[in-house]
Amino acid sequence: MEDDFTTIIQPKRGWLDINIRELWNYKYLISLFVKRDFTANYKQTILGPMWFLLQPLLTTIVFTIIFGNVAKLPTGGLPPFLFYFAGITCWSYFATCLTKTSDTFVANANIFGKVYFPRMTVPVSAVLTSMITFCLQFVMLICLVFFYCMRGSEITISFRIMLVPLLLVQMAMLGLGCGIIVSSMTTKYRDLAMLVGFATQLWMYVTPVAYSLDMFSQKWQTLLYLNPMTAIVENFRYLVMGIGSFNYFSQSISVIITVIILAVGVVMFSRVEKNFMDTI
Repeated sequence: MEDDFTTIIQPKRGWLDINIRELWNYKYLISLFVKRDFTANYKQTILGPMWFLLQPLLTTIVFTIIFGNVAKLPTGGLPPFLFYFAGITCWSYFATCLTKTSDTFVANANIFGKVYFPRMTVPVSAVLTSMITFCLQFVMLICLVFFYCMRGSEITISFRIMLVPLLLVQMAMLGLGCGIIVSSMTTKYRDLAMLVGFATQLWMYVTPVAYSLDMFSQKWQTLLYLNPMTAIVENFRYLVMGIGSFNYFSQSISVIITVIILAVGVVMFSRVEKNFMDTI
């Protein structure tokens, strides 16, 4: 039985008025949003949830042909198919979190104007829904890793894979932070909503999803590490397949940037939710 609680609705005046306890009290609503979003994505489709696996597989095949066989880009000692599938799995989760949370205010203006509930429940539920997709794709990645291991590949699975959830949490924080920043700005500047998809695609190409950092000099690698997703993708491949090394310095930079982006996003979200109905 759910614990009883009293909700006091009052105006928000501070810069940071996100009530974590209130958000926790609405966990049942978050679960309903997650269920709604998950079922609505593939409702009335023939293959249903199979699209969760088919989409990264088809993209991986295209990447393997274009970047692996035609361009012959290095993959850091990993089998090309595994290299691309791991990068796409990692990137897809972040990109989905970003795009789904970037239209929080615009897409939910009708319901926000009729009933009160913590507005942050919507982007949080979007992040959790995307996490289900990631877990399904991650299971397939592990199956592929075992398959390549049985074929004599040098990749290995060890206890380091237990650290993957930490990277998953960081990706969720980064996607949520970027998404709610864009969502807060689109209440006044609708043009940004049109640019999200394009900007996300550009961001992918400055992230080592389709290529390895080994093809760049140390100077360019340092520059690429300013992109917080660079360290996440590189270290994700290492934790899952064991080839290469874990770059603690780049990961530290990535975590710091992620925390800053999330903090800025929460502050902006907190300010905009007070009067967004007047401008949306």
